[in-house]
Amino acid sequence: ACLVGSEMCIRDSNIADVEEHWPVVSSAELLRARLVTVRSDKVRTPDNHLAERDVVLHPGAVAVLALDDADRILMIRQYRHPVGHLLWEIPAGLRDVAGEDPWVTAQRELAEEASYRARDWRVLADYYSSPGYSTERLRVFLARDLEPVPPAERHFVPRDEEAFLLVDWLPLAEAVRKVFAGELHNGPAALGIMAGYAARSEGFDRLRPADAPEEQ
Repeated sequence: ACLVGSEMCIRDSNIADVEEHWPVVSSAELLRARLVTVRSDKVRTPDNHLAERDVVLHPGAVAVLALDDADRILMIRQYRHPVGHLLWEIPAGLRDVAGEDPWVTAQRELAEEASYRARDWRVLADYYSSPGYSTERLRVFLARDLEPVPPAERHFVPRDEEAFLLVDWLPLAEAVRKVFAGELHNGPAALGIMAGYAARSEGFDRLRPADAPEEQ
């Protein structure tokens, strides 16, 4: 890897993300809302310049690609006000319970949004949704060996957008086609679908366990 406009290269075939923190000279909070906080940082670059960067602090989220024995994925349709669309997505939710393991959050979201639970859980992918300005990190899980949550155990009461969710099943291969065709636009869903399709070819047993460390 070479720096843009430079002859300095890293002679290493192992490409992987690493943690890095450039010095923050000053920081100011611009907004504190129910979900996010917006901060403005002045960051010192390696060539000693100051770059101003707005940062959206986000608690993070999880998403679940639930795959049944017929290679269908569970999809939910939800209204998304910021983009003015009804989007077909996979079950997902915020990591808004302090100290809760993301796997536990994922199990709760699958049960609450779709009334399903799973016996086999794996990690499909970890990613930052918009690293240019947001700290939001998502972990996408693969859930298999599904079963409905019995009605007597369904205690979640949906409200607002969640009161109008639609649930349906879509063959995994058809979901891949819809991503390529521009018919599905939700980021976690698109990544989960493509990763799930690739993982099926490679073998699901090669995926990380559900409780794998996030920095791994």
